[in-house]
This record gives sequence, structure tokens and C-alpha cells, in this order.
Amino acid sequence: MPMPPYPVCCYRPDCGRLAVYKIAARWSDGVTHELKTYALSCAECLADWLVRSRDKQAACRLALGETLEPPGVYEILRGQRDQQLTRRPDLEGIADAP
Repeated sequence: MPMPPYPVCCYRPDCGRLAVYKIAARWSDGVTHELKTYALSCAECLADWLVRSRDKQAACRLALGETLEPPGVYEILRGQRDQQLTRRPDLEGIADAP
């Protein structure tokens, strides 16, 4: 039985807006691969979550054979799995803006 749709909110506790972006990094152990989620974000909170996600990724220690790419921004669309999400490199510089 399929789950009913539910709202996916921004991770910032006091935000309350719907998440439209997933900040995630491609991870692999050499056999399997997946997106490691750092945050789900609304457009307004994206820059802050991207900075925090990059800091978390930089502190991550990997086991032998593991790879972890830098966090990227993916557009969330209802019903799509991670492999189907569209990466938005045009938004990944938002955290670098003055």
C-alpha cells in the first residue's frame, strides 16, 4: 500500500517552508553508491544550509575505499527517487556570494 503524500519541510526548525532542494553528496564504498543527504532546504535557507553541509562534509572521515564528493544542490520533485533528482550546479555558488 503506497504512503500518502506528506509535506517535506526545510530542516531549519523555525522556518516552516516546504523544502524544494536537497543538499547531498555522492558517496560510494566501491561497490554501492548513494546520495548522502546533508539537508533539505527551502530557497531562502539554501545558502546557510549549503555552508553547513560543506563544513560537515569536510569533517567527514572516510574508510579505506570510500569516496565522498562535495555536497551539491538537487531539486526535489514529489515522487522522484535520488537517482532521478536534477542537480542544480547553477545554485551551488550561492554560498560563496558576498
